[in-house]
Amino acid sequence: QVQLVQSGGGLVQAGGSLRLSCAASGRSSLSTYIMGWFRQAPGKEREFVSAIRWSDSATYYGDSVKGRFTIAKDNALNTVYLQMNSLKPEDTAVYYCAADSSPSIISRRSRNYDYWGQGTQVTVSS
Repeated sequence: QVQLVQSGGGLVQAGGSLRLSCAASGRSSLSTYIMGWFRQAPGKEREFVSAIRWSDSATYYGDSVKGRFTIAKDNALNTVYLQMNSLKPEDTAVYYCAADSSPSIISRRSRNYDYWGQGTQVTVSS
């Protein structure tokens, strides 16, 4: 069992930056996992944002955030980060951290992820 605890988020003006953190516990190593970030705006489906493969740090981004967001990890802290720059009002959503415990590929499908963080609100004002 893996527990994911998120921190960060909040309110920022358009063009600003925020960093989200997701600390994983319950396993000594995430070496076989893929960690992802998703977001969900009111009335919309959950959207893939980014993912990182723990073993080799390979990353994958959704088209809407490519070039603005960066995913990274800290092996010692079992923590994954999402650095969000050049934020836009359309980035406003609840952001969720997720873990895929038995990945075959880096997936953008939320159904492939087994564990989820509690969610954190990101609001970008215009």
